[in-house]
Amino acid sequence: MFRAIYDRTNTVDGWVSLEVSPLLAHDTASTLAAAKQLFARAARPNLLIKIPGTREGLPAIEEAIFSGISVNVTLLFSRAHYVAAAEAFLRGIERRMEAGLNPNVGSVASVFVSRWDAAVADKVPAALRNQLGLAVAKQTYKASRALLGSPRWQRIYNAGARPQRLLWASTGTKDPSASDILYVKGLAAPFTVNTMPEKTLKALATHNELGSILPAGGGDCEEVLAEFAKAGADIDALGAQLQDEGAKSFVKSWNDLMQVIASKSELLKRVA
Repeated sequence: MFRAIYDRTNTVDGWVSLEVSPLLAHDTASTLAAAKQLFARAARPNLLIKIPGTREGLPAIEEAIFSGISVNVTLLFSRAHYVAAAEAFLRGIERRMEAGLNPNVGSVASVFVSRWDAAVADKVPAALRNQLGLAVAKQTYKASRALLGSPRWQRIYNAGARPQRLLWASTGTKDPSASDILYVKGLAAPFTVNTMPEKTLKALATHNELGSILPAGGGDCEEVLAEFAKAGADIDALGAQLQDEGAKSFVKSWNDLMQVIASKSELLKRVA
């Protein structure tokens, strides 16, 4: 499954992602083997291999980066998920440096946003609706900017590595009463990518300006998350739940796609 990546300036970034079968999500060795096979078969410098940032996926991500495979870490929902993925990326790059290999290996960390708000829509006060996804994403951005400013990253960067950028995923507005560019305007920030759906991209074209850029410190994210905690939201538990549900959704989409391909292949055989 391919996905083009667009950056914040609405220009094509030039990278595409090819997904490892989600049926392998709980098998580290098989995920890594599939990533290597896909990357080698495609043999394209602008290809990212999508590997889920799950417990089993993290070792595969580190090994893939060490092997020189560009990775789109997917299925990240929280700051904790992002930090674990960033650590896997950094370890892979550091191992390449120790081995005398080129540290310039591309990667993005895909954080899913709108599903947070869908999950709590009927469980929090009306004043908090459509704010959780942005707050979690802003908190994650805060962690990302802190990492990019750390001595550890500066050492790697000075050796020739490129940053693992945050990629905002699931940025289409689900609530019809909310702004059609809610997650675009709220998460406009340096060092990020937004894979907005076509409908959202077209909506963005009708707006004259986005407004202010997200500050490196995440803005009001901590205050907003504190309000959700008061309302009874368990962010850590919900993040784990969303990742698990996301993995199951990926499997369903994969199986549906395979069924369509099999059906059309059978039809072509009959026609031939």
